[in-house]
Amino acid sequence: MSAGSLLFLTPQPPYPLHQGTAIRNFHLLRWLAGSYRVDLATFADAPFADDSPLWRFCDRIIAIQPPSRNMGQRIRTTLLSSMPDMALRLHSDGMAQAIHLLLEERSYDAIQIEGIEMAPYGFLAADWMRQQGGRPRVIFDDHNAEYVLQQRAFLTDIRDPLRWPGAIYSLIQWQKLRRYERKVCLQADAVVAVSGQDADMLRKLDSAIAPIVVPNGVDMSRYERHQGEPESGLPALVFTGKMDFRPNVDAMTWFASAIWPRIRAKRSDVMLFIVGQKPHARVARLGHMAGITITGFVPEIRPYIARAHVYVVPIRMGGGTRLKVLQAMAMGKAIVSTSLGAEGIGAKDGREIVLADAPDTFANAVLDLLESPERRRNLGEAARSFVRERFDWSVVAPGLAKAHEWKRGP
Repeated sequence: MSAGSLLFLTPQPPYPLHQGTAIRNFHLLRWLAGSYRVDLATFADAPFADDSPLWRFCDRIIAIQPPSRNMGQRIRTTLLSSMPDMALRLHSDGMAQAIHLLLEERSYDAIQIEGIEMAPYGFLAADWMRQQGGRPRVIFDDHNAEYVLQQRAFLTDIRDPLRWPGAIYSLIQWQKLRRYERKVCLQADAVVAVSGQDADMLRKLDSAIAPIVVPNGVDMSRYERHQGEPESGLPALVFTGKMDFRPNVDAMTWFASAIWPRIRAKRSDVMLFIVGQKPHARVARLGHMAGITITGFVPEIRPYIARAHVYVVPIRMGGGTRLKVLQAMAMGKAIVSTSLGAEGIGAKDGREIVLADAPDTFANAVLDLLESPERRRNLGEAARSFVRERFDWSVVAPGLAKAHEWKRGP
């Protein structure tokens, strides 16, 4: 039974699966394609190849070159515009025109907005359709409670005078996003949050906001295939992520300055691999420290995770549920994380994960696991069972039915 047609809006291509946003969007799109005829509008540097997996799920794909905004433009709008940076980041007349042309040919039963950057296009499309008598249902998938992310970034950066410019930026964005995110949520017919904690934060914006929780998930079949690979010879710690993303930059610079020296003082043979595309300059500099390797982009992260003795998540800012944690769990890795890094997942400290928020306790937790292969194995097995039961995409994605107000057929 078909629920009709869907316009799916994403800030970046949902494939290849090289970062968290793409992974979430791909699996949600794939599931929705079982009940909708899906058209995708996204920002991409090039057209999609004929053999892209996206064509299996999409009837039509619009790919527009992403706009660029220089630092001067961002500073001006930060100081002079009432709109938050995220609302302006992907402003593109080309995208608006492409969607308008699409709507001249076809109409939609639903519009799904993936991320707050795409909200202007979703509501613009809905307004155009309503002017023609259409009644599309608008679903806003808020990948983070964005105002909270900026609040936490401010509270982290304000501690270090060298990072006060970033703190000032986040303070301004925090206040702008509180207003804008509230407006977007209230305009949508349904709001999706990625965790119970994020849903609580969105409800604080307005009591009329009632988010539906659809967590990030993991393709267990994809990650369990690498689960049996041996750890590397030397004890290895691994962190993965897009390395120009501010929470990841902060995580690794904090780890390298406050935690890594404590570990190396007792285990000089330990190696740290920071794996991910576009390393920020502050991250790239860490490659000069003894024992640290910055890989930059790699086509596949699973072999790095598989060889890790301990997967580390020293996150101090951000929100949502982190796909990196779910991926490491799916591969049966022992994980040491801050409480914030594991937020929204519900794993129990000491059973499926080890939580540590202070530099000394984090370092000691890592060192203890390096000395105990059996404990690493037990934690990893418990983590894999936990994530298989709760976070496989086959378990997670059907939660979208409530947002669309229909039940998927057999």
